[in-house]
Amino acid sequence: MTSGHRPRRAEARLARFAAALVAACLPALAWGAWDVGALMGLLAKNPPGNATYNEIKHLALLDAPVESSGELRFVPPRYLERRTTAPGHEVLIADGDSLVLERGGRRMTLSMKDQPEIAVLVESIRATLAGDRATLETLHALSVAGGIEGWTLTLLPRTPTAARLVTRIDVSGKQARIHRIEIQMVGGDRSLMMIRKAGP
Repeated sequence: MTSGHRPRRAEARLARFAAALVAACLPALAWGAWDVGALMGLLAKNPPGNATYNEIKHLALLDAPVESSGELRFVPPRYLERRTTAPGHEVLIADGDSLVLERGGRRMTLSMKDQPEIAVLVESIRATLAGDRATLETLHALSVAGGIEGWTLTLLPRTPTAARLVTRIDVSGKQARIHRIEIQMVGGDRSLMMIRKAGP
């Protein structure tokens, strides 16, 4: 009877060893599968949504940072609305190739084709939110660090227009949600936007 139990015990030990080996390999497999393509695919599945934001801008010409807060709305693939509620009221809407600015009771509509440097920033954020890798790669070289539970996408300018404006953009998040956008501008100005999804 004792000898009959030995093979079963050996098989159980072997099964536990195999399970432990598979568990140890899973993080490595997940890590290997996590790349720019995987992130873009995840972001591309996001539905339209609203969020709140807080932004801090550090400007070389000012001694103190400039803070603002408000709301964001994104409807894939090309509608992005930023509604600033503090310290003042301002609305910026990028819809397709048009840019609408509302401030102080006045409304101005521009074509992004005539504002290439503004278009760089708008397209960088809008294409990231939409998971539009093709558009992003026309402007930047892309790399991603981390994993699905905490990642950072780095955008380094690859066109003369982008390089005249920014030195790098870092977008961080968890799973399909973007939590933080940091932009470093040519000349030393930089901004940090913290984003929180509205609702549950």
